[in-house]
Amino acid sequence: MAVYMSNGVVVTLNSVALSDHVTSATINRIFEELEVTAMGDSSRKYTKGLETSTVALDFLSDTAAANVNATLQAAWGTTVTLTLKQTSAATSATNPLYSTTVLVNNTTDINGAVGDIASQSITFTCNSPIVITTS
Repeated sequence: MAVYMSNGVVVTLNSVALSDHVTSATINRIFEELEVTAMGDSSRKYTKGLETSTVALDFLSDTAAANVNATLQAAWGTTVTLTLKQTSAATSATNPLYSTTVLVNNTTDINGAVGDIASQSITFTCNSPIVITTS
């Protein structure tokens, strides 16, 4: 069954709900591939290394208190909790909660041209494994 991305994606950064300013969210779960090929092997072999996941978020910029720019500025240079869920419904096997910590080390405080909506596209590198909660 296909997963439908509805209008209800829930994004919380540093305990601040920012869902109403997020236009796109992508979780890339990645781990390093460590080569373990030995003499005599007929092909390369790899094993799992450390997790190096990322989360990409597209925001509509907003300078009001407790919104995008203020939240990112308050978290600037620190590691904070980031959570995502596909809908606002209860956490379940079909609506898992993804939790991690990210270092807020890049922002695009001013972005746009005359007549544009100011926005930010930010990719955060995870500082901890992404934990998936289903209950």
